[in-house]
Amino acid sequence: MTEHERVGSDRTRATRRVNAMHLGAFFSGLLWLTMLVTGSRAQPVELQNLNNAGILPTNLPLSDAVAVDGTLYLSGQLGVVPGTLELVPGGMEAEARQTMENIRQILRANDLDYEDLIKCTIMLADIDEWPAFNEVYAEMLTKPYPARSAFAASGLALNARVEVECIAHIGSLMLSRRTR
Repeated sequence: MTEHERVGSDRTRATRRVNAMHLGAFFSGLLWLTMLVTGSRAQPVELQNLNNAGILPTNLPLSDAVAVDGTLYLSGQLGVVPGTLELVPGGMEAEARQTMENIRQILRANDLDYEDLIKCTIMLADIDEWPAFNEVYAEMLTKPYPARSAFAASGLALNARVEVECIAHIGSLMLSRRTR
């Protein structure tokens, strides 16, 4: 690369940095102006830790769910017998069914149900059991299904076959699935 090409390349990078700074300043100013005109102020986030479903023993260092800004974040659930750390016997199908029942119990303890779910993350001890989990999942939930991801994990708590983590909407701004 010649000296002229290097200097030109440096100028191009410098120009891009300056343009990015101007764009950032523009959007910061736009945000400030919007807040000024609308009178909006940053509000503190209200966070609630909820342990009202009785799924897991109370001495564990986690919450059943945490509610913040109209969203309920459920801790990952296993197919345990409520109130214990014992997995239900019967393998994937039984664990999947109990896991989904535990999720429903947490949702209902917070005046919600499956139709309020917006995202579920499925963790499987063996990805080959994905079809078996899907059968139970599709049986227990109805369309429209929440968004979902699934992946295999190298080990789940209590040697479980499946763990499911969900997010539910608790605010009134979103159209309820019940009315669709």
